[in-house]
Amino acid sequence: MLHVITGPPAAGKSSWIDAHARPTDIVIDLDRITLALTGPGAPNWNQHQVAVRVAQRARYAAIDEATQHLDAVDVYLIHTMPSPKAMAKYKRLKARIVVVDPGRDIVMQRIAAMRSKDMERVASRWYNARRRLPRPVMPQSSRDW
Repeated sequence: MLHVITGPPAAGKSSWIDAHARPTDIVIDLDRITLALTGPGAPNWNQHQVAVRVAQRARYAAIDEATQHLDAVDVYLIHTMPSPKAMAKYKRLKARIVVVDPGRDIVMQRIAAMRSKDMERVASRWYNARRRLPRPVMPQSSRDW
């Protein structure tokens, strides 16, 4: 099964996956991919833009390959703000969509403490887009930080 994990930056999407995925599952997380492609001591977040660009290409390839094996493994995919086209693809693949959102105040506090200022804009965009969508039946919060 494909699990698409969405939510604003610093919401706890990776933590949610850590709590639910098994060692044999495939996890596609741009932050993890970027970290895997960079040298020792590279930051977990706020990575160099060239490294992120290379990781994005690897992410697309991983998505294409992993979705060919949904009968054999579960795939957990972090996609912060899927486009309507991406959502249509996920629907065709019968994906489970999980929204991780501990709330705007908590997200903004985490961004201020751990992420670059640019992530505030991404989080604001996520919340603004979210207002136009139906609310999830059961919002998913992350671990305590």
